[in-house]
Amino acid sequence: MRMKDLERILKAFANKRRLAILEYLKKNKEANVGEIAEEIELSLKSTSRHLAVLSGADIVDREQRSLMVFYKIAPQQKVAAKHILSLL
Repeated sequence: MRMKDLERILKAFANKRRLAILEYLKKNKEANVGEIAEEIELSLKSTSRHLAVLSGADIVDREQRSLMVFYKIAPQQKVAAKHILSLL
């Protein structure tokens, strides 16, 4: 694993809101932005930004369905991300 990949993964996990999103997705398998925002008590815009960071680090996958975007924990991940997720 390249250092740049590890840095991106660690930065993605280094936020309590993103950790809350991952805990929620781990429990519920998938959810749309609105459901996640409601759960973590954050605006849609801020939640979307956090999801973009997690998606950019290949920790979550996104799927567009009509007008809604659904997120789930990515099945294929770097070893570091997989290990950290197992701790949640």
